[in-house]
Amino acid sequence: MLANFFAALGFAYIGMLALCQGLERHYKQVWGKPPSVRLNRLLRVAGWVSLGFSFWFCGQAWGWAMGPVGWFGMLSLSGFGLLMLLPYRSRLAVWLPMGFVPVWALIETLA
Repeated sequence: MLANFFAALGFAYIGMLALCQGLERHYKQVWGKPPSVRLNRLLRVAGWVSLGFSFWFCGQAWGWAMGPVGWFGMLSLSGFGLLMLLPYRSRLAVWLPMGFVPVWALIETLA
């Protein structure tokens, strides 16, 4: 259950980050140049797919009665984290998801 919870949080953050980077303003803020149209669309699609995975993991963690409620909480938590990181440490906000996989694997092996 803890691994599903962490996976849901990770996918929610990645989804919100991808949707955020799909906007020209935020992409320029991090990378200093506008994204191509193809990259812009790819980031938006990846963001929605990642949010879908987050929804699925929330359903697995809490069951399908409470999972959607937990998913909205995950979206709020990840959006708030992104809101706090992006203006001040924009590169950290982008590279932070690289640490999710080792932590998730550690949780999975301990559970």
